Amino acid sequence: MKTMKFSSIQIALLGTAIGLAPAVFAQDPATMPPAPSTQPSNPNQQPPNPGTQDSAGAPGMTGQMMRDKLFLRTAVEGGLLQIKLGQLAAQKGSTQDVKDLGQKMATDHATIDADLGTVADSLGVMVPKKVSKDGQAEFDKLNALSGTSFDTAYLTLMVQDHHQDMRDYRQELISATDPTLKDAVLKSAKIIREHMMMIDKLATDRGIPVPAHKPGPAPTPAP
Repeated sequence: MKTMKFSSIQIALLGTAIGLAPAVFAQDPATMPPAPSTQPSNPNQQPPNPGTQDSAGAPGMTGQMMRDKLFLRTAVEGGLLQIKLGQLAAQKGSTQDVKDLGQKMATDHATIDADLGTVADSLGVMVPKKVSKDGQAEFDKLNALSGTSFDTAYLTLMVQDHHQDMRDYRQELISATDPTLKDAVLKSAKIIREHMMMIDKLATDRGIPVPAHKPGPAPTPAP
């Protein structure tokens, strides 16, 4: 086979052509890979029905509306846990006062959740139908206890939850602008305050720490 010989000019021109090749290919649409399709992989897939979505996240929602949505979802989800824990305490409490407290928590929080759920429906807010994973973990932890250990753990959790709930309800009562929501929050806040005072007394009698601050007056709506 004969060896090919190139002049210096031919070599230079060949190098220039090779150097320009990537730019040419980059600009040639025929050499570009096809753009990814924006269509769904399933041609029969239908877009979500807006009527089944939580309208609280729709465009045009104000910051306060979003806070109302978050409050309703959190309050109802917390109430579901209180119902479940209350039913457990009514069964496993080692003393009658703990059993009675558990039954009252289950009954009262079912009422609160029903009231808040009605308001949520009127505002187009979807609320949880079952306890959260964290809530289920709390339930499982308590369910593994018995006797005085159960009573202490249950009352300790009730102290923490109801003091936090009272703060959340007071804040929502101050900021809420929807009159129906405000009325439901006020009604529920009075029950939460009653719970908090009852729980604090039971906890104190058993030597369980409670927050240093004393419960304030019953919440009242802003004028």
